Amino acid sequence: MAGEGGRGEIILSIQNITKEFSGVKVLDNVSFDLRRAEIMGLIGENGAGKSTLIKIITGIYSPSGGSLSLNGKPTVIPDYIAAKKLGVSLVPQEFNLINTLAVYENIFLGNEIRKKSGLLDKPKMRELAAKQLEELKMPVGVNQLVSRLSVAGKQMVEISKALMLHARLLIMDEPTTTLTGRETETLFALMRDLKSQGVTIIFVSHKLGEIKTICDRVTVLRDGALISVDEVSEVNEEDIARKMIGRTDFNRIFPKKIPRPADETVLEADGLSIKGLLHSISFSLRKGEILGFAGLVGSGRTELAEAVMGLRQINGGTVTLSGYGNVAIRKPSQAVHYGLGYISEDRQGKGIVQHFNLPQNITLISLKKYLQGIFINKKAESDKTGEYAKTFHIAAASQKMALRYLSGGNQQKVYLSRWLDTSPSILILDEPTRGIDVNAKHEFYEFIHQLASRGISCWVISSELEEIIGLCSRVYVMREGSLTGCLEGAEINEEEIMFRATGIRGTQI
Repeated sequence: MAGEGGRGEIILSIQNITKEFSGVKVLDNVSFDLRRAEIMGLIGENGAGKSTLIKIITGIYSPSGGSLSLNGKPTVIPDYIAAKKLGVSLVPQEFNLINTLAVYENIFLGNEIRKKSGLLDKPKMRELAAKQLEELKMPVGVNQLVSRLSVAGKQMVEISKALMLHARLLIMDEPTTTLTGRETETLFALMRDLKSQGVTIIFVSHKLGEIKTICDRVTVLRDGALISVDEVSEVNEEDIARKMIGRTDFNRIFPKKIPRPADETVLEADGLSIKGLLHSISFSLRKGEILGFAGLVGSGRTELAEAVMGLRQINGGTVTLSGYGNVAIRKPSQAVHYGLGYISEDRQGKGIVQHFNLPQNITLISLKKYLQGIFINKKAESDKTGEYAKTFHIAAASQKMALRYLSGGNQQKVYLSRWLDTSPSILILDEPTRGIDVNAKHEFYEFIHQLASRGISCWVISSELEEIIGLCSRVYVMREGSLTGCLEGAEINEEEIMFRATGIRGTQI
């Protein structure tokens, strides 16, 4: 339970840690200690330095200055493998899995169990992986290919990988972002159990309620500097938010008025079906509308979006687009031609290119616009990137920076810019604020409102009910591949959505 068992010996001492990239200081003399068997919350806006600090603790980055002491001894962690041998393990926000391997192979990747003959002991690895997943109460088959898992399933595989190494310091970077409420409760129970076994956990989350629920103390970073380390029992959510943002005036997170859509229908789906996934889905989208799709993880929301974008083969039903009539979209390039854009929930796997810089990422789909013969007009590309950086407040020291050096929120803004550069009339946003802080969320909500006000139809998929309720003029609810309701006005509330998402209320429509 939060607040208990958090006053033991120091397991990790972080002393004046500084980190610079190309002369830009992203961490500035950060110092604090971690106690054995405590859960420490680590929080801050995107770009505050959380990810950089985590990468220094796990040996991915070397600090520009300062030092670490582990178990009372000065320690240099040269790489990630050395960190794991020292008992320091990371559950990353963005998955580090190999899609073509089975679940058990991913869990033991780099730590395979071998027989005396030197051959892999696959039965033993399957047995241990199954036991680990059973403890997590996650119904994932150990022989299943990772490529076939949901985002939540992949998250559990990442957690299993870290726990299989018997870590004594476990860093969890936004682990609940894609989990349902029940899955989060299961994870928290597991964290409390690990704590009781003497494991120290750094828990990174943008959900302040989670910090209050599970953590003993909370560390706040802002602009690369340490702002505070507090006992969770001594601060409330508003105190933490003030320290994160550095101001005391809090506007409401959602824009005050939801844009009123036009009467014109720009997309109409009739009876869309995918065997085993979607069952006769029919819905409509209006011009300039912010339309929500709610439902539990695995309800089919993402699969529906991917079907419309040509990423999945439709077995039945039709899609009608304004100005085009009935269309058969079999690949994403056709969807782009018809004016559709899609921001995937899997930003790393299906979105940004980590080693590309800002212009390369933004013009990836719309590159033809920048060609002069066989050459790219670099000035036009750079000028357009500058416009997006100004419009969306993209924080980057240079356009030449690879995206892996940007915070999650800034990566998401680049991803949004890419799709806007295709001039879409319909933009599908799947979990658009996953893993970004409260201030960046507010910015994204403003961006979405601006797009709708310009007549761009926005189809928003979100697991956060507050987001669906605060943004959308209509909400379709999905359950097990079927629609169970379409809500408008006062019907758009947490109870109505959850009753339909869980099957308590509503039937297939």
